[in-house]
This record gives sequence, C-alpha cells and structure tokens, in this order.
Amino acid sequence: MNIGKGFIWDGDLQKIKYLKNPEIERIIDKYVRLLRPDKVTVISDSAEDIAYVRDGAIRAGEEKNLNIEGHTVHFDGINDQGRDKNNTCIMVKPGTILASGIKTVDVETGNKEVHDIMDGMMEGKECIIRFFCLGPVNSPFSLCALQLTDSFYVAHSEDLLYRTGYQQFKNLNGSNSFFTFVHSSGKLDENGNSANLDKRRIYIDTEGGIVYTINNQYAGNSLGLKKLALRLAIYKSNHEDWLAEHMFIMGARPEGKDRTTYFAGAYPSACGKTSTAMIPGQLIVGDDIAYIRKGADGNAFAANVEHGIFGIIEDVNPQDDPVIYKTLTSPRELIFSNILVNDGSPYWLGMGKDIPDKGVNFSGIWEKGKKNHAGAEIPPAHKNARYTVRIEELENCDSMLNNPQGVPLQAIIYGGRDSDTSVPVCQSFDWDHGVFIGATIESETTAATIGKAGVRELSPMANLDFLSVPLGQYINSHFKFGQMLSSRPLIFATNYFLQESGKFLNGKLDKKVWLMWMEGRVHGEYTALETPLGYIPKYDDVETLFDVLLGKKYSREEYDRQFSIRADSYIAKMDRIEAAYIIEKSIPDKFYIILKEVKDRLISAKLHFGMGVIKPEYFE
Repeated sequence: MNIGKGFIWDGDLQKIKYLKNPEIERIIDKYVRLLRPDKVTVISDSAEDIAYVRDGAIRAGEEKNLNIEGHTVHFDGINDQGRDKNNTCIMVKPGTILASGIKTVDVETGNKEVHDIMDGMMEGKECIIRFFCLGPVNSPFSLCALQLTDSFYVAHSEDLLYRTGYQQFKNLNGSNSFFTFVHSSGKLDENGNSANLDKRRIYIDTEGGIVYTINNQYAGNSLGLKKLALRLAIYKSNHEDWLAEHMFIMGARPEGKDRTTYFAGAYPSACGKTSTAMIPGQLIVGDDIAYIRKGADGNAFAANVEHGIFGIIEDVNPQDDPVIYKTLTSPRELIFSNILVNDGSPYWLGMGKDIPDKGVNFSGIWEKGKKNHAGAEIPPAHKNARYTVRIEELENCDSMLNNPQGVPLQAIIYGGRDSDTSVPVCQSFDWDHGVFIGATIESETTAATIGKAGVRELSPMANLDFLSVPLGQYINSHFKFGQMLSSRPLIFATNYFLQESGKFLNGKLDKKVWLMWMEGRVHGEYTALETPLGYIPKYDDVETLFDVLLGKKYSREEYDRQFSIRADSYIAKMDRIEAAYIIEKSIPDKFYIILKEVKDRLISAKLHFGMGVIKPEYFE
C-alpha cells in the first residue's frame, strides 16, 4: 500500500511499515489524504525523534523558553481556555440513550460534519504521527493510542503525560485493538491560536474507538489521550468487566509503620482531590485517571493511565503545596500554559508573591487594567492556567508508578462538597453501599463558579461529564466488579467543607487525620461507631491522631459538631437523589433498594432519638 502518496518520506513510511499493521496503515492513509499536510513526520520511541518534537514546539512558536532550564510556556487563545462542553459530543447510533446532560450526535451525521470540516485542514502544516501507551507498557492495563496532530505543543505535552508506545504497537502483531486520535489546531490567527472557534468540534466515536478534535489548542480538548480517551476507555471497560475511573492513586504511609496502603479517590472539581493525593509524607501514583482490574489473585489492582500531571496551577504556593512548588521552580522539562510571563519568569494566581503589572499572557501583551471585548478586566494569569510535568519529577513519586501489575487497591474514597450535611469521613457498610455512596456524590458550586454559589450538583463517581455508556450500565458495572473480587477494597466518603455559621469546621490539614483513620481501618486497627450513614470514627482515636500527626488538641465539642448525624439534611439529600435518578433509564434495582435502606435508617434514628441532629454518643 502506498500510504499518502506524495506526502510521506521514505524513512517515515518505513517506520509505519515496520509495525506490520494494516489497520494503522489504513487510518494513516485515510487521514493524510483528507487533511493534506505538506509534510508527515512519524515519531518512534527514540530519543532523537522525541527531541525533534520538543525542539519543534520552539521552532513553530507554540512554546517559548523561560529563564529556568527546561521550562517553556504555551498560550492558548483567549477564548480557548477550558473544556468545550457545548461542542463535545458522543457519536451514537439511533436509539442510544446516555445519562442526562451528555451531549450526543448521530454517528453518521457527526462523521460527515467533522470530516467535511477536516478536509484540507493541514494544508501548509506538518502532521506529526505519535504512538503512545495508556497505562504501563507490557501490562494487562496497556492500551495503545495512535495520535495524528499538527500541533508540536500537543505532541510535546503528550511526551510528558504518557508513556511512549511505538514498540507496544509492534507487539500488537497486526491487531486493530487500539484507540485513534485525530487533532488539528486548524487555521491560526496572528497570535498563533486557533481562529475558527465556531467550527471547534470534539466528537468521540466510542464504538469505533476514535476521537476527532479540531479547531482548538487547550490541552483538555486537544490532547485526545486525556479525558477524551477516558470516554473511550469507559465504553471499553463497561463491556469488558473492568473500571476506567476519574480517580487519583496514592500510597498512604502511616508514621512509624513499615507499610504502604494504596487508595484511589474520585472528587468533583474543588472538592479536595489534588490536596488529598498530595498530602505531605504520602506517595503519589497518579492524580487524575485510573484503570482498575481484577488481578491474578482475584483482588483489585489499579494503574495510572498517565505518567505525567496536567495540573491547575492557581494557588500552588510554597506553604500549601511545597512539593509541587519546588518542582515548578527548579530546572526540569516542564510546560506552563496561560500564566503571565515577565522578563522570562512565570507568574500565576495565588503563588505567594507579588505579580507584575505587565507582561505577556493568554491575551497577548498585557498590563494591569486591560479589558476583554465584553469590558471585563483580564487577570494576569488565567484561573485555569496549568503546568505539565512528569510525575517522576515529584519528590513523592511512588516507585510503583510503572509497575506492569499496577498497585494493590485497598481502599476507595469518594469526596463531595456540602456545607450542612455530610460528616468529614465515613466508611460504607460494604461494597454495594460504597458504590451507592459514589453514585450519590454531590458538590456545591462555589463563588468561583459561574452562576449561583451553593447549588448542589450530582456527580456520580465524579465521572458524569465523561460517561459514554448509560448511567445505569455504569453503576451496574461497579456492582458487578465487586462481585468478581476475592476481597473488596473498603470504600469511604469524605467532606472537608462542613460549616456552621459560615465557618468551616475542618482545617486544611485535617484531611491527613481522616486519611490515616481510613488507612488504619483497612488494617483493622480502629473500631468505629455504626450510624445510619455507615461507620464513623470514635473520638478517642481521632483525638490521638490529631495529637500525633498535627500536634493539635482536638476537643470533644469539635468532634460532636463534625460527626453529628444531620438526619433531616441527609433525608432531604436522599429525596434529591431519588428525584435525580428517577429520570434516568435502567438504573439497577439494587440502587433503589440501598437508597430506601439508607432513608429508612435515618428516619428510624430520628424517631428513636427524637431529634433531627444526632450526636455520635447516641451510637456508642
């Protein structure tokens, strides 16, 4: 087959032929002919090829060097600063119904639309062809990912975030079992940013295993291997009896004990996900996406899909985030995006030092008081500004990051955000009750969110935005996965945002106490109080943990205020949950049975004790 005749040089063509995979050849031929780039460059796993990409980002002007060695900065356009939910669609066959709020497009209609827009889109550009592996290489978790892009910034970011996979594709032995991602920034404006934002499309063909993302640059849209690949993986996992989750993976290490206990955790935005994964003294395996499979011994194992972090940089400072801050301010390969640059130095919101009144940012040349087209003042750096770095660059990186078998998953945390209902930490009664807890995560909007603050949004497993299968199927897959295991991870819920009279009842550092209580529960070191919601800590145990871990006195009064069961508020939550789920299709009966059990326990406790807020002592 003469792939893309006239477009691919012989050396690059031989790299494709080496893989001996007709499906790879077909896909590359199809999209090279459609996109019509002036040049095609195939990147293998070699250091020389990867350096070509890194240097190309500078040559193309998509990144600029900063003062510290290895640091570069990239700017997305002023209107390309976050995930584009309006133009992100799952391509489905007629009759397919996904969860409420998930946008879909008919697969035939979507394919015609996006292919028409893509026609000739790379004329005058270079198409870079990449081969990556999602998950550790040569592993039960390995998923191959083929990327075509005309952005050196995208290709460079992927080098930091994902494992090289050219040889992994060779190991497919001709199989078509891989994901494909086609990206183009499209026509660029005078600032080098995507110009045709009205034609921005992010279309995901879950059955075909392919993603089209065009006329964009922001990594959450353009890096198909991230949240777009998560949608493909959710579809695949829900047909193959494993889980693809929006979860961190961390190793908890209790002081004075020679052990590491692995947790995965799912938290909606602004609910404490990163701060939990990066608690001082613990190990980080991954901050964003986890694959979970049954291991050879019948237990659950988890692996980080990525080996890098695409992290929000706002409020990263030496006091609250010392490990990350040190990483961001010392020499290493690192990409900043959408921050402020002044005299070759990066600045971001909440970094703990004064920000200059002028520089260059995502709006171009910037000075304090500059306004956008709507008349609103442009901040020095965007609230969604990011950093991209390999996890190995962090001092607390776990040596198990690239273990082909993953890490033994012993506990799962589901974190929500509410001001008046949930206790700081609680353990489910069993796996099924834990799945129910994950499926009923709520998160209150904050003042930083567009719209009204304090609105509760349902976010099942903190994964709703990325679901590519019906919600009922997704929840049932979790129930089913637990049934497959010889022993099941314990499941916990956290809420760091309980308030009284407008004041938080938790301190920022308290989450280490809750983590170590959970870790001790995994190993049977603490007994607990049984409440209608699940198991909560006993006062004496957390009092000791506060003293040992934080050198802080923890009073019985604080304990009572934090761990009282607010039955009235929680009954109201159950009513909200039931109303939200009743409109969904094919929710498992088990879900409603557990919901009724929880609500009945709360009502019974309220009647038995004669109060709507029940102190922990009543359950002793």
